[in-house]
Amino acid sequence: MLAFVIFVFAVAGMIKGTIGLGLPAVSMGLLSLVISPFQAATLLIIPSMVTNFWQLFAEGRVLRLVQRFWPLLVGMIIGSVWSVFPTLGHGEFQSEALLGGMLVIYGLYGLFAKNMPNLAPYEKYLSPIMGYLGGALTVATGVVVIPVVPYLQSLHLKRDDLVQSLGLAFTVSTLCLAVYLHLNPVEDTPIDYQLSLIALLPALLGMWLGTKIRYRIPEQAFRKVFFVGLVLFGSYMVLHQLGWL
Repeated sequence: MLAFVIFVFAVAGMIKGTIGLGLPAVSMGLLSLVISPFQAATLLIIPSMVTNFWQLFAEGRVLRLVQRFWPLLVGMIIGSVWSVFPTLGHGEFQSEALLGGMLVIYGLYGLFAKNMPNLAPYEKYLSPIMGYLGGALTVATGVVVIPVVPYLQSLHLKRDDLVQSLGLAFTVSTLCLAVYLHLNPVEDTPIDYQLSLIALLPALLGMWLGTKIRYRIPEQAFRKVFFVGLVLFGSYMVLHQLGWL
């Protein structure tokens, strides 16, 4: 189990270092093959928190972004407390299928979303809604991607602001997930903070390796392979959970 966790976070960290995203999605998807999504989510806490803080505080302007996106962040908190979806470890509908569906949508979005519409004029109305859905899906799948990532990209932010905004959203979602997991334990699935801390090292090493790979292979080709893999892997998870495979 330890060797598999190290392998998963090294691969996920490498992908994040190469294209700037994917650590939670890849980790949750691979870990859910051998352990429950609830247990997989507990292992994500420390690696995700550290890497998200790194992304958030790499530049200044954090306070300005909080002032702009506080409705999004409040929506995420509310969504994580009152989710409309079956939550990790507690829903009759297994989270593996919902997680698989999220990976499929994420992969299709990455493959085909080229020019995002400009939703900045509607930000005041959309931020709480997108935040709520993001928070609700975080405690349901352990991953915050849809709809927060496409939404922030649709605001046509400057590149540095987008990276920091994603880091801010990821940080808040990870905090919400950590609180949820702590307050809603599953009896036969204890939270293993020690193993989560161990997973941080291969994640950081993977990120370092990914930054080296970024300059040696075409990024667009790598991104295409990554998103195709998410679609195939997510489809397998859904079909397997439904008993069709």
